[in-house]
Amino acid sequence: MLKQGDFAPDFELKDQNGDLHKLSDYRGKKVVLYFYPKDDTPGCTKEACSFRDTFGDFRKHGMVILGVSKDSEKSHARFQEKYSLPFSLLSDTDTLVSKAYGAWGEKKFKGKEIVGMNRITYVIDEDGRILKAYEKVKPQDHAQEILNDIF
Repeated sequence: MLKQGDFAPDFELKDQNGDLHKLSDYRGKKVVLYFYPKDDTPGCTKEACSFRDTFGDFRKHGMVILGVSKDSEKSHARFQEKYSLPFSLLSDTDTLVSKAYGAWGEKKFKGKEIVGMNRITYVIDEDGRILKAYEKVKPQDHAQEILNDIF
């Protein structure tokens, strides 16, 4: 996992519409980059909806929200439409970006050790450095937690 002060690795990933996003395109803005396990599952839906419900507050501060999972662009499009998510969901099907950010790896799920996506969020500053990293995330409270910490 990356820590405060580290440079955030640049990446190129497609969103739910097939549009390419590069982290370097967002220089000059704060970015919330959140990694989540799977579209349209209970915890991931709560987390996405918490970002949706506070999106205006993030936007008021000039922040960008980007969600990342291993799901396909098509899956992201369905998830975004179903819950009216006003931000981009990026598809990391080969998990290279997730691995670079320490989000892909071993974890416990229902008492078993598995390899998969860990729920991790990074707030990246205007210069591309990690401002804050969140390794322990409560999905429904997470967006407000970030707002409280940053502003």
